[in-house]
Amino acid sequence: MDLISEIIARAKSNLQRIVLPEGTEERTLKAADQILADKVANLIILGNSVEIKKLAAEWELMNIDKAIIIDPENHPKKEEYAQLLFELRKKKGMTIEEARKLVLDPLYLGCLIVKNGDADGQLAGARNTTGNVLRPALQIIKTVPGITCVSGAMLLISKNTQYGENGVLVMGDVAVTPVPDAEQLAQIAVSTARTAKAVAGIEDPKVAMLSFSTKGSAKHENVDKVVEAFRLAKEMDPTLKIDGELQADAALVPSIGASKAPGSEIAGHANVLIVPNLEVGNIGYKIAQRLGNVDAIGPILQGIARPVNDLSRGCSIDDVYKMVAITANQAIASKNAQ
Repeated sequence: MDLISEIIARAKSNLQRIVLPEGTEERTLKAADQILADKVANLIILGNSVEIKKLAAEWELMNIDKAIIIDPENHPKKEEYAQLLFELRKKKGMTIEEARKLVLDPLYLGCLIVKNGDADGQLAGARNTTGNVLRPALQIIKTVPGITCVSGAMLLISKNTQYGENGVLVMGDVAVTPVPDAEQLAQIAVSTARTAKAVAGIEDPKVAMLSFSTKGSAKHENVDKVVEAFRLAKEMDPTLKIDGELQADAALVPSIGASKAPGSEIAGHANVLIVPNLEVGNIGYKIAQRLGNVDAIGPILQGIARPVNDLSRGCSIDDVYKMVAITANQAIASKNAQ
């Protein structure tokens, strides 16, 4: 069974309630229909029920009636969610009138549904920017205890099974924090290792803090930052298997790892790669994707207290389907960690 099939199977075995705030968006609704048909997750779709049912009929979607449809303009819990938002944000100056307006926004409403325990995760972004998806998540759901830096991980699936975990690697951060400092980079390392377990099914994450230097082969303040991040990550999670700084070849290739970093249990065996900044992550995974025929799935947002994921506005129906299953896997892991 390939990794995506495993992720879907785990979601099916423990159904989670996933909110889709962009309920009238075509790719989202078509993916939702297939998710419901395959029983991958229980869905809460936000939008006008008449419009959603009209679109479902137009696109011949036969399973949408299996979802819970909530109209942000008119539903029984509207005032309850407004009061919740007001309580969460009143110290920041929000009034109850402002809260009542914001709960009409599906992205805010979805996060409130999750925060209130009425759903387990949210997926949006087919119509909205990353900033719009993240803002309510950070205001309402907030971050995992001990984590202040939200980041994005990418699943890299290669046909070269000698690398990573039978060809599977998880890379972070590829989506959120442009130039992390040492503390943020340490948090990204810890979060990405958790994602490797929760989503990629990697039971034994081996984390490489990547650099253009291996164990002091170059001197530079950027190298110093990676070395400091490695130290801080070990303080955050003493059980974490991690090493750095390592060049990419030293992290991935056993013979090179043994030569450049003798005695390291990570060098040559890494299955989690932490890049020093967003520029490297974005360029790196896209080169692997285009030149190395690596399947890149994500980004998967991490560091938020309950799973909230962001789609690309250029996503496909299949992307939405996979990300619902991934969000469900994160929700399962989050519950197990409590």
